[in-house]
Amino acid sequence: MADLQDDPQTGSVAVGDVDHVRDSAPAAGPAPAEPGEPGAPADEGPGPLERARELLARYPVVDGSNGLAHALREMAHYDLEEGESLLETDIPRLRDGGVGALFWSLLTPPGLAGDRALATTLEHIDLIRSVVEAHPEALRPARSADELAHARNCGRIAGLLGPVSGPALADSLSTLRAYHALGVRSAALAGTRWTQRDGLTPFGHEVVREMNRLGMLVDLSGCTPATMHRTLAVTRAPAIISQHPARVPDDVLRQLRANGGVCMAVCTAASLRETADLLDHIRDLAGPRSIALTGAYDTGAAHAPGLGDVSCYPRLIAELLERGWPEADIELLTWSNVHRVLRDAEFVARATQARRPASTARLTTLDA
Repeated sequence: MADLQDDPQTGSVAVGDVDHVRDSAPAAGPAPAEPGEPGAPADEGPGPLERARELLARYPVVDGSNGLAHALREMAHYDLEEGESLLETDIPRLRDGGVGALFWSLLTPPGLAGDRALATTLEHIDLIRSVVEAHPEALRPARSADELAHARNCGRIAGLLGPVSGPALADSLSTLRAYHALGVRSAALAGTRWTQRDGLTPFGHEVVREMNRLGMLVDLSGCTPATMHRTLAVTRAPAIISQHPARVPDDVLRQLRANGGVCMAVCTAASLRETADLLDHIRDLAGPRSIALTGAYDTGAAHAPGLGDVSCYPRLIAELLERGWPEADIELLTWSNVHRVLRDAEFVARATQARRPASTARLTTLDA
C-alpha cells in the first residue's frame, strides 16, 4: 500500500499508510445512534405538515360547501385580498390552506321558499359574480371539470356555484334550467314537496332525471335515508353529499360507492382527530374514490381548534398522513374525486341529451 504523507503546505493528509493514520487519530466517540434509537438525530426528511403542503400544491382541496357569499351579504365593507378577521375565508387563507376550488353555497335559510327563496338565491349569484370579477388574479369562475382544472393550472382558485336549495327551485323544471344557465352546478333536494320521508314523488323522479340531462349534481344533504336510497337508485350520474347535518348511514355510504358518488366529510365541531376518524370511517365503507372535504366555513357552523378557517386544511392532511394514508388516497380526497364526479356528470348529460328533450313535467300534473 502507498505511504501517506502530511502535506506541509495544506496540512492535509496525502496518500499514505491508512492504518498508521487511523492509529494516530484521536479516539472516536461512541457510534452514532441508528435512526429510531434513543439519541438518534431527527429524520431529515420532510415532516407530515411539510408533506401535506407539498401534496396540496399539486392536488389542492376542492371545498364542497363554503358560505362566504352569505357572510359578505351581511357586511358593509370587506377586503378579501388583505384578509378579513371577521370571516373564516379570504384569499390569503385560501392560499395558505391549499384550496384550489370551492363550491359557493347558495343554500337559503330553512323556511324560505317560493319567490323569496328564488330572489335570495339570485342575489347571492349576483354577489358571487361581482366578487370573482373584482379579484381576477386570485379567483376564477368554473362551470365544468375542464374549467376547474384550467383555473388550477393558471394558479387561480376556481369557484363553482352550488348547491342551490331545493325550495329555491320553486317546484319548476324551468327554474332548474335557468339556474343551470347561470352556472349553478349542484342542487340539494331536501326541504321540497317532492322529497318525502320515504322517498321521492313522481315529480321528484323527474327532477333527478332532468338534473342528469343538464349535468347538474344531485346533492343529497339533508335528505332522509329513504330518499337517499331512492335517489341513488334513480340517478344515472354520480351524486354528492356536501354538508349533511348528521352522520351518513353506513348502507347509504355503500350505495354511494356503487353509484360512484362522493360523500364530503364536514370539518365542524369535532376535534381534528375526530374529523380524521370520520374520514377513516367513510373511506372504509365508501372507498377512497367516494370521499371529499367540506369545510362549512362562514356558514355559522362551529369549528374545532385546529380547523378554525380555510387555512387549516394542511393540518388535517398531515394527520391523515401520520395515520398512514397513502398519497394516492390524499389526491383523491382533496381534488380528483370531485373533478371526476363533475366530468362523469357531464358525460351522462351529453349521452342523455342525445335521446331526451327538456322535460315539461309539472308538479301539479305528476303529483296530483
